[in-house]
Amino acid sequence: MGSERDAGREQAELTGLRLASLGLKFNKIVHSSMTRAVETTDIISRHLPGVCKVSTDLLREGAPIEPDPPVSHWKPEAVQYYEDGARIEAAFRNYIHRADARQEEDSYEIFICHANVIRYIVCRALQFPPEGWLRLSLNNGSITHLVIRPNGRVALRTLGDTGFMPPDKITRS
Repeated sequence: MGSERDAGREQAELTGLRLASLGLKFNKIVHSSMTRAVETTDIISRHLPGVCKVSTDLLREGAPIEPDPPVSHWKPEAVQYYEDGARIEAAFRNYIHRADARQEEDSYEIFICHANVIRYIVCRALQFPPEGWLRLSLNNGSITHLVIRPNGRVALRTLGDTGFMPPDKITRS
């Protein structure tokens, strides 16, 4: 278990370096309140001094919606979909939206959370059937970049990018 944890810290370090190298003015980091996301946020934020951090239970890992087609290797309790799904949908509705009309320059927000949450949010943002969330595969420490334009159009720039990591540091969620 220790080596997994060390690998996760190395991945977070590499992700922090990558985000800092982009030269973007990040407005905030919103992160899951789960321990591994808090630890990841602490590591990444060292590379982004001055960016405020906001913790939320809405981004905690969970089972957002029953996948279709169903999968045999992953079967949470049916009640989990109702509890987690409502919370993860609330995260989507709370955080994924176009900027205020009075905003004069682009804003960049970082969300540090978990693969199931990211996959679901990507499907919802792109207006794809959210039941397909489990068909997307993400690597640990990867960067997914969604763009929401003032007119409401959404574009997916990258999904699960780990091209900035050496191949021996890449692991799947």
